Amino acid sequence: MPENDSLNLSGVAETALFPVYIRAIETQRADALLRDDCAVALVEQNPVAFSPIKQVRIDEEDQASLILRNREVDRFAQDFLARHPEAMVVHIGCGLDARFERVDNGRVEWYDLDLPEIIALRRKYIGSERERYHLIACSMFDREWTDIVSSNSQPPSLFLAEGVFMYFEESQVKSLVRMLRDCFPGAELVFDAFSPYIVWMNNLRFRVSHTTVSARYYWALKRGKDLESWGDGIALLDEWFPFDRPEPRLARVQWARHIPFLARVLGIFHYRLGKATA
Repeated sequence: MPENDSLNLSGVAETALFPVYIRAIETQRADALLRDDCAVALVEQNPVAFSPIKQVRIDEEDQASLILRNREVDRFAQDFLARHPEAMVVHIGCGLDARFERVDNGRVEWYDLDLPEIIALRRKYIGSERERYHLIACSMFDREWTDIVSSNSQPPSLFLAEGVFMYFEESQVKSLVRMLRDCFPGAELVFDAFSPYIVWMNNLRFRVSHTTVSARYYWALKRGKDLESWGDGIALLDEWFPFDRPEPRLARVQWARHIPFLARVLGIFHYRLGKATA
């Protein structure tokens, strides 16, 4: 891995550093729920880039919840690939996450999609393209990437987006979901979302802390079923919340599972987008 490189990111791209830092400190725990040595190396080699994030207080429960989210999105991908071993998966807003290495079944056709500055860092720190693994450097709202994916792959398709949609307005997220439905009928979509309460609390916390990191949230999802009103064929298949199953790392806040607006502040939602064409 290159040494002494600077991670010069700004705006939405800068948010890619948050999950890297969280995975790095999680990896160093004896009871780690997920291990990522690449994240540890990135943080150690780029102390200046990560210094603003280190100033943000991260509660034990917040860290555990985000790591559980990371692990659960992996599970959704693995479950899909168990049903469709030779399917196509597109990781939207992949950031610096090495998810392909964690879930690769040896047959999937995988695309990591993110902004050009993020993809450049992936090439430098994680690796470049190889058989069945592709990189696309553009905005997720750019329809051009759907043509690239369609020309190289066959259905069925799975789209993953973790820690992405909350940074955009609802109109933008809605436009993207509809685009996926229209371009890839019958595809499945898995993404995470925060509740309106946690979006409000997060934005208040960052205003008070005066952090230089751009981490304001814009979109929240109150109920998974709400997305079905965005258009014909959008159907909720499954959803997951951190309190669904007992987790020792969340023991101190288990009481929150009995308060509806706290029990579901973070969720992962799984949809089918339209009907597959013959």
